[in-house]
Amino acid sequence: MHLQISGRVQGVGYRHWTVKQARRLGLSGWVRNRPNGSVEAQAWGTDDAVSALIEACHQGPIAARVDAVDVSECRAGDETGFEQRPTD
Repeated sequence: MHLQISGRVQGVGYRHWTVKQARRLGLSGWVRNRPNGSVEAQAWGTDDAVSALIEACHQGPIAARVDAVDVSECRAGDETGFEQRPTD
């Protein structure tokens, strides 16, 4: 799934937190900041694990304020594991 998270999500450890959550859930994919102030992620794995990450992303880390999490389908990549990528 492709996630676009908006709100106060940069400069609050959101990417690092997302990596920890995704790895704990056994997901593959990536997360990165976007120039518009949002955070973008792609995650793939079991339906239950992806759903759990989406639900968690609505809260985020303590310092974050999540206004919206937009979710859409995407093709799974070939990465194994979950990584933090540079800003796109």
